[in-house]
Amino acid sequence: MLFLLSPAKALDYDTPLPAGLAHSTPRFLAQSAALIEVLRSKSAQDLADLMHLSDKLAALNVARYRAWTPRFTSANSRQALLAFNGDVYAGLQARTLSAADLDWAQEHVLVLSGLYGVLRPLDRMQAYRLEMGSRLATDAGSNLYQYWGSRIAKHLNTRLQADATPVVVNLASQEYFKAVDRRALKARVVECVFEDWRGGAYKIIGLHAKRARGLMARHAITHRITTAHGLEGFALDGYAFAPAASDPERLVFRRKAPAPRTQNPVATEGPA
Repeated sequence: MLFLLSPAKALDYDTPLPAGLAHSTPRFLAQSAALIEVLRSKSAQDLADLMHLSDKLAALNVARYRAWTPRFTSANSRQALLAFNGDVYAGLQARTLSAADLDWAQEHVLVLSGLYGVLRPLDRMQAYRLEMGSRLATDAGSNLYQYWGSRIAKHLNTRLQADATPVVVNLASQEYFKAVDRRALKARVVECVFEDWRGGAYKIIGLHAKRARGLMARHAITHRITTAHGLEGFALDGYAFAPAASDPERLVFRRKAPAPRTQNPVATEGPA
């Protein structure tokens, strides 16, 4: 079973990491390098228009593309799960996972990425910004969905080929999950939905749902969950499985009131 996450706009390349932390190399470096060449041809104004960025953020990312190199080191990159720092990753709290937890996550968790296609938790990643929904024209078409095509789905198939009943658990946003070609994917897809009681009805509240996706990923990692049925025991931050609102491909978790929020660490701007 594989768990899919979206990346985050916020990045943390400043918090010290444990010495000797394992690392790996992204799978699709050649494709990433080709995208970087396209991005390097864009002016700061082009990027501002493409991704609706301020002048300051556009200039920052022009510098990032210029500095990007296919050689990943501890000085220019860090492990993806420890670099992303948005709401999902506040729920996941990767820095508190044990080495054994990270090893398990390396085999069962993937982060979808506009620039890298997919990232394993310990894949080194250089700072960037490139939302999957960006209409960046390449030789493959007018957007990144056309650029990645069926490549991501085929990679998931390869990762799952040893499973008798392959399952992909989608904890990513629709913007990112659209990059997985469902026609090419040879696995059952299970979606986890998180709803809060608001105004007399259960609703998906974006910020809460993002954090809950990270909590679910953490729950799966720390409990070594390898079946969709095993996800039903998730009960963090007041959420509980709602069987009457669920079906086998759509697991719904509900709560009446949010748990108190903790303050997130300081982060720097990064990919969506």
